[in-house]
Amino acid sequence: MYRNGYQQYKMQSVNTMTSGEMLLLLFDELIKRLGKAQIALEDKNYDVFNESVTRSREIVQYLNETLNMNYQISFELRRMYQFFLYELGRLQAGRRTAVIQELKPLVTELRDAFREASKTAAM
Repeated sequence: MYRNGYQQYKMQSVNTMTSGEMLLLLFDELIKRLGKAQIALEDKNYDVFNESVTRSREIVQYLNETLNMNYQISFELRRMYQFFLYELGRLQAGRRTAVIQELKPLVTELRDAFREASKTAAM
């Protein structure tokens, strides 16, 4: 019962989010998964590493697929997301923490830019 109630709460929370809130949530999850992948790689836990990188790729792919191409900025974002996907593929193939250390600040910077834009739009 409790678990079902929690699932309903989570679903309702997601369904009532603005697109800006959902975008920030996805970026936060991406950053979290990259951190988890880094820890798993350091611990040589390759199952968790692969799961985290795969989930990261799914998030970036979703962000890429849901771009509204009616806006010029979307073309730049598409190129950035494609770069992220390339780097995540490189990460999964090479299992190098240096790739995470290069990628994570870029994702964080983009998330912060969206957060600022969301604040500005709310004014």
